[in-house]
Amino acid sequence: MRLKLTIAYNGSRFRGWQSQATRDTIQDYLEAAFAEITRTKIGVQGSGRTDAGVHALGQVAHADVPAGKLSGPAWQSALNACLPKEIRILRATRAQPGFHARFDASGKTYIYRICNASFLHPMELGRAWHLPGPLDASILAAGAALLTGTHDFAGFAANRGHPPASTVRTLHRIALARKGAILTLRFEGDGFLYKMVRLLTGALVRCAQGRADLSFISGLLSAKGARKTSFSAPAEGLYLVRVHYEGK
Repeated sequence: MRLKLTIAYNGSRFRGWQSQATRDTIQDYLEAAFAEITRTKIGVQGSGRTDAGVHALGQVAHADVPAGKLSGPAWQSALNACLPKEIRILRATRAQPGFHARFDASGKTYIYRICNASFLHPMELGRAWHLPGPLDASILAAGAALLTGTHDFAGFAANRGHPPASTVRTLHRIALARKGAILTLRFEGDGFLYKMVRLLTGALVRCAQGRADLSFISGLLSAKGARKTSFSAPAEGLYLVRVHYEGK
């Protein structure tokens, strides 16, 4: 039976999603939990990777489990009993035939949280980027408008060693919201390149701080990878909120 998992995690102490030799990633802990329950090796396929320190409110993964062993809710309870408290299965349901967490995804939503105050509240440690100086909200909004739509985002992608077939992506929306000291940037798109959200956020912040003008962003878009930004926002402010699927 193919099981669809919706997962939340605080990524602060983990080395990201993708399994590593250190066995200290989200995927590693999930596979260890399945092994503890079933006494067999079960692979877990996520919708995509998150880096070390990045959080998730709605990561999606699938795993092929023995049919009839447990129901969806029972799988949820059993897995949570075997996982670190920083990782929780929010939902476990039987997937439709042929469902694939990665290849069936039609888009994703991320948020990036910035603490724009003179000091970082201790409850925000590891959960937001602390920027104590002024940020021009009108520049952030103007930069977001430039980035929205279909563009070649090669200038906002880090090198993972295996270049993607295409660096063209569509950002449906970049929404800005502020509540007290917390500024939230919400990115909704059909897909994201490696470190793309962090690099977009870094570029927007650089302009909002007055350290570059908006031509910095438009120039990176028009250069189509001939120029790249290196101003990456730190991992701790980034959250994978939702993975979108059409009809599944």
